[in-house]
Amino acid sequence: MMLHNRVRRFSAILAASAVFALSSPASSQDVTDGHLKAARAAVAAIHATDPFDNILPQAAAALQQQLIQKNPDMQELIGRTVSEKALALASRRADLEKEAAMAYAKVFSEKELTEIAAFYNSDSGKKLLDSGPAVTRDLLKAADIWQNGVARDLAQQVGETLAAAAKATAPNAAAPAAGTEPEAPKN
Repeated sequence: MMLHNRVRRFSAILAASAVFALSSPASSQDVTDGHLKAARAAVAAIHATDPFDNILPQAAAALQQQLIQKNPDMQELIGRTVSEKALALASRRADLEKEAAMAYAKVFSEKELTEIAAFYNSDSGKKLLDSGPAVTRDLLKAADIWQNGVARDLAQQVGETLAAAAKATAPNAAAPAAGTEPEAPKN
């Protein structure tokens, strides 16, 4: 399930990046309240900041573990204090949302952001976010098979051509043994 979520987030980021490449940037002074609102809606629709949800809990767990190793006699106090302080910092998540919205607003127009949010909130957009990772995995498998086949066929065809050329230029020399064409590159 964790892998599914990671691949899903990766697909969303990949899809957003593809859109980034095709859009014209807006300067930061062009960002109006409406533009920023549209950016926030797009960020939410594509779950752009979801991959960062575990940063604070992971930092808190790592700190707690480190402190308990150094002070095992203070385990209860450490656990309580780390949890309390982490909860107090959780409100800073809004800062990340604001920065993400600003990053999108700098690249996309308000109209584009509205269209992005509308698409990713549609049934098709939701399906792309949910099914995109599986499609990406299948595509990567197909590309790997294709790459190996192309490399194999290229090596075979070049080997045959070179063997024929060698045979034509040196008719008295012994012909190369069958199957001695160069090996395909291995990944």
